[in-house]
Amino acid sequence: MRLPVFRVRRLSKTYTSCEVEVRALREVDLEIARGEFIVLLGASGSGKSTLLNILGGLDSATSGQVLFGTQDLSAAGEADLTAFRRRHVGFVFQFYNLIPSLTVAENVALVTDIAPDPMPVDEAVGLVGLAPRSRHFPAQLSGGEQQRVAIARAIVKRPDVLLCDEPTGALDYATGKLVLEVIARINAGFGTTTVVITHNAAIAGMADRVVKLGDGRIQSVEANAHKLTPSELAW
Repeated sequence: MRLPVFRVRRLSKTYTSCEVEVRALREVDLEIARGEFIVLLGASGSGKSTLLNILGGLDSATSGQVLFGTQDLSAAGEADLTAFRRRHVGFVFQFYNLIPSLTVAENVALVTDIAPDPMPVDEAVGLVGLAPRSRHFPAQLSGGEQQRVAIARAIVKRPDVLLCDEPTGALDYATGKLVLEVIARINAGFGTTTVVITHNAAIAGMADRVVKLGDGRIQSVEANAHKLTPSELAW
């Protein structure tokens, strides 16, 4: 059994907007093992992004506990959460958030100053298959290439955890598969604990476990007896 990297206990999150309370998460319990590939599956509003943001230290729970190893993130202040994100977490979002005036290599290098032990920028760019494009600017790249730059930027820190929020949501079928192949390669090659949010049920086939959410609750947790490669997925 692999040791848990995250332990979530009775986690709840309530947002208040215009005096209306929205319960985004309702007493969620979950453990995620080191090196595991998890897919969070559910419709919009099911609580996927809220859970991911709390795991990544971008948001705080209303109640309950989140442990990263022995660190209690639910009791951490903003300075400690910032240090946690910098040292341990790489983020990939649906929209690439690249700086247009910087090259591929320069966009990736941005985060190396805040990481304690970054890999060489050229290595990170090479891992996502973009070494020949390292001097290109975002406007000279396709959407899939820009997303791969975002992945390189996330992994150059050598993060323990890679958190991906709809990483293929803005991409076509073939390009989405290329991006999933990169994410799977990072998970397998580096043992990086990986959590991917998607509403696309087909992507669940490549996970170790699939966590289905609905109405802020975990509806089911299912292990894949046989994991598919991204090339075997179809949707």
